[in-house]
Amino acid sequence: MEYAIHTLLYRTAHRQRSAMRPYLRRLGLGPGQPRLLVSLERDGPSSQKRLADSLEVDPSAVCRMLDTLEKGGFVSRGVDRNDRRADTIAITDKGRRALEAWQQVGRQIDRQMLQGFTDEEVKQLAEYLERLRVNLQPQE
Repeated sequence: MEYAIHTLLYRTAHRQRSAMRPYLRRLGLGPGQPRLLVSLERDGPSSQKRLADSLEVDPSAVCRMLDTLEKGGFVSRGVDRNDRRADTIAITDKGRRALEAWQQVGRQIDRQMLQGFTDEEVKQLAEYLERLRVNLQPQE
C-alpha cells in the first residue's frame, strides 16, 4: 500500500515517539521538555518568552513545562538583572545529566531508524526533512 508523504511522516514520527517515551519517563521528563533543556544548554539562561519563541510553542505551554522541570530540579529560576519583573531560567546540573542521557537515547534510536542507510542517504534525508520544515514555517 502506498501512503502520502504526510501520512508517512506522521506514522514515522508516531513510532519514533513511542520508542522514546519509556526512556523519557525513566528520566523524569515529559514531552517537549528535552527540547527546552537543549535550548537552555545551547543558548544559556533565558526568559520564558525567549524560550517560547525559540521552541515555536505557546508561552503557556512553556510555563507548564518550566513548572514541572523546576519541581523536578532540572531547571532553576532567578530574577532577570535587567528586568526584575521577569524570570531567567537556567538548566541545572541534574538537567544537564538528564539531557546527556536523553541525547544518548536519541543517538541509539537514530542508529536503529537509519539501519541500512548509507552516509549519503542519511545526509540527503536530513536535508529533505529540513526543507520540509522550512516550507511549513508560518508566513509572516
